[in-house]
Amino acid sequence: MSTVRTRQRSTADERRATVMSTAIKTFAVRGYYGTSTMDVAKAAGISQGYLYRLFPDKQSLFAALVDHCSQVLREAAAATVAKVASTDPEAVLKALASSYEGVVADRDVLMILMHANCAAGEPVIGEAVRACYAKQVEYVRAVSGASDEQLRRHFADALLGNVVLAVGADAVDAPWARALRG
Repeated sequence: MSTVRTRQRSTADERRATVMSTAIKTFAVRGYYGTSTMDVAKAAGISQGYLYRLFPDKQSLFAALVDHCSQVLREAAAATVAKVASTDPEAVLKALASSYEGVVADRDVLMILMHANCAAGEPVIGEAVRACYAKQVEYVRAVSGASDEQLRRHFADALLGNVVLAVGADAVDAPWARALRG
């Protein structure tokens, strides 16, 4: 008796998830402007035409990556807040900062967030970036009770931390790098 192997076809949602995980890695290397949809399709093992069936255009694909990273940040923050015993805004912000550092330790996520800021002049991406910031800021405000000044400092420190990691200043032993790391 011979067994016939049938190829199981992926659903659009499964292919979309595969494309997203591949696209994060692909865009993280060269950014929005340096990465083509052909690069993403090739890395995902699909045709460029099929990529366009899943995402109408490059901006929509990149915006979906920003949304994905935003969701990852919110999930990590929620898990962290659930463990914080204090209601003091500074204690909550400190825990959230640690959670954020854990998420951006994934260089692909970090670089998508950095590239997204640079590509925010593209209408669809700009909207995704603004939505990401809005969700993060309002979530942190709600769970921490922090003032606007505390929120500004929290996000300013996080954004500076992104730059430090992106340029490799975390591994540089020099006065300027130590000053930026705090």
